Amino acid sequence: MLPRLLVHTRTTAYRHDSIPAAVAALRALGYFDVHHTEEPADLEIPLDGYAAVVFLSTSGEVLTTPGRERLAAYVEAGGGFVGVHAAACTEYEWPYYGELLGAWFDRHPAYQPGKAVVEDRDHPATRHLPAVWDFTDEWYDFRSNPRGAVRVLVSADESSYEGGGMGDDHPLAWCREQGAGRVFYTALGHASEAYADPDFRAHLRGGIRWAARLG
Repeated sequence: MLPRLLVHTRTTAYRHDSIPAAVAALRALGYFDVHHTEEPADLEIPLDGYAAVVFLSTSGEVLTTPGRERLAAYVEAGGGFVGVHAAACTEYEWPYYGELLGAWFDRHPAYQPGKAVVEDRDHPATRHLPAVWDFTDEWYDFRSNPRGAVRVLVSADESSYEGGGMGDDHPLAWCREQGAGRVFYTALGHASEAYADPDFRAHLRGGIRWAARLG
């Protein structure tokens, strides 16, 4: 029996056109039984049956008060949480969420090619990647630098693209622990093309499996 994932894609602000391709990519990985939802009520019930909860390009306020309580209790008790791309544009009014994820989105330059530097290859999300990963994305800037509170896996080389706003220290993907739970976040994944990229799919698979304690 495959591990179950709850993949939440509700948006109350900007909505990414890539969401259908992203959900399809997670299903195509074959490692998980994916329950895709945009219903807040699906996070108001016990989440213990899921190996991980994935916020996939969510935006704005997407949870009810009971849903917030359920999610926090799930992670604190050992559940896995994964945020992809616009998950960092989510739940700005819930301080716990900012701590859980590690940082909130601030701004981004134009969608363009750039270079991601793999800082830590001793992780399932990055061990397959080259030291410098050529990618095309929005290169998110964050309201605060999470380094020191998270384990940085990948950072952006701002000299490789135009409009970066964080300088020489620009975390892009990371992991951390929250209570007894594990959290993985990647800022990449803006366009549908990303979800057809084998390296990016492996990046997601490794991050999810790590958060879910599956490898």
